[in-house]
Amino acid sequence: MVALKLAKVGDSVGAIIPKEVLQRLNVGEGDTLYLTETPDGYRLTTCDPEFEEQMVAARRVMARRRRALQVLAQS
Repeated sequence: MVALKLAKVGDSVGAIIPKEVLQRLNVGEGDTLYLTETPDGYRLTTCDPEFEEQMVAARRVMARRRRALQVLAQS
């Protein structure tokens, strides 16, 4: 478990993420992290959950319409 310390940043409050965690997430200053609520608490990730949902839907369409997409690609 990693504890995050909260610090005042202007009019907001920011979380200080230890260097080891940043290295494991492969992120740095200026990168975006996503905090999503789960039944067990919260999850911090580098992946945009909404984008991932869109990609799942796109993969389903591409699988169903594979031949049509191949024909369109030849045009």
